[in-house]
Amino acid sequence: MDALYKADIAGGSLKVPESRVIAGLLLDGADDSEWRDAIEVQNVLQKRSPGTAKRQALLVRSRLATMGPELWELVRDGSNVVATHAVFACAIKHSRLLGDFLDLVVREQFRLFRPDLPRKRWNDFIDQCRNRDPFLPEWQESTSNKLADSIYRILAEVGYLTDTKNYRIQPVRISAEVLAYLREHEEQYVLRCIQVSL
Repeated sequence: MDALYKADIAGGSLKVPESRVIAGLLLDGADDSEWRDAIEVQNVLQKRSPGTAKRQALLVRSRLATMGPELWELVRDGSNVVATHAVFACAIKHSRLLGDFLDLVVREQFRLFRPDLPRKRWNDFIDQCRNRDPFLPEWQESTSNKLADSIYRILAEVGYLTDTKNYRIQPVRISAEVLAYLREHEEQYVLRCIQVSL
């Protein structure tokens, strides 16, 4: 049986500019050779090496693949806020670690009117994950810290964290277009996780 929680979010941030490009390739129906040409030859993601470009393209594509073409259009064509929220929705569906951290930890901070999201809450969350998921790998501390860095960076990009130093939290109003897509496609888990400040 697969682990519920995976370390695949350690790839870093939401990567909205890269997601716009990849969404365009998906909407254009790029086949394998066109995909390789765009990522490795044309370097449409503007990365320093083909290896980095391939890794990031794979992460972004696997995130976007959790949703459908209507959301990809919001990523490709939407304003910066709409695109960010659309990619955030994909990241939540792609990573149960991110989704559950929002749903179980960030939501509680808002509910209790706490002003911040200290890193200790992450460590407590990982301990609780072990109780929920007996198949959770024994991550080294460096891996756990890297995962926390990625998730806190994502929360800052979306606006739930005002910065990644003081960890102060603030409410976020998710764009109506993204919420409409999630409701129409009955993405109940993502809807719950993305609106934790309500």
